[in-house]
Amino acid sequence: MRIVLIVAAGLCLAGCSSTDFFKSTPPEATLQLDSSPGGADATTSVGPGCKTPCSVKVPAGENFTVTFTLPKYQPETVQVTVVKQPGSDPILDPNPAVAELTALPQPAKKPRRKPKAAPKASSAAPAAAPAEPAQAAPPQPALTPFPSTR
Repeated sequence: MRIVLIVAAGLCLAGCSSTDFFKSTPPEATLQLDSSPGGADATTSVGPGCKTPCSVKVPAGENFTVTFTLPKYQPETVQVTVVKQPGSDPILDPNPAVAELTALPQPAKKPRRKPKAAPKASSAAPAAAPAEPAQAAPPQPALTPFPSTR
């Protein structure tokens, strides 16, 4: 019986060494997130994210980053420092975390050129060129009969 108790106690102690019973979870803190322009996706390196302006609860165990992304804008990453003070809740710096997003340069648009129309192939004979307008003939003097000498 003693051997069974010793083996059971040994297994319990071995099981406890692999668990996180004695580790405390870091406290959570609320981080305000904003961007200019608004509507950016903000994602923290510790997990949670949202669409700005918003706030998220993050574990305040160690420093982390927040990456802001918005289509047609350069992504921006902000470093957040966790300041731990004995006897009080951790402070996040900066809070709110704000990103000024920069628009990506737009490619220069090339003017569109209309393609030249290819001559139409036709089985009919080509149309005759339009005739030049006829010029009026100069007026002819009226013919008068000469008296006959006969």
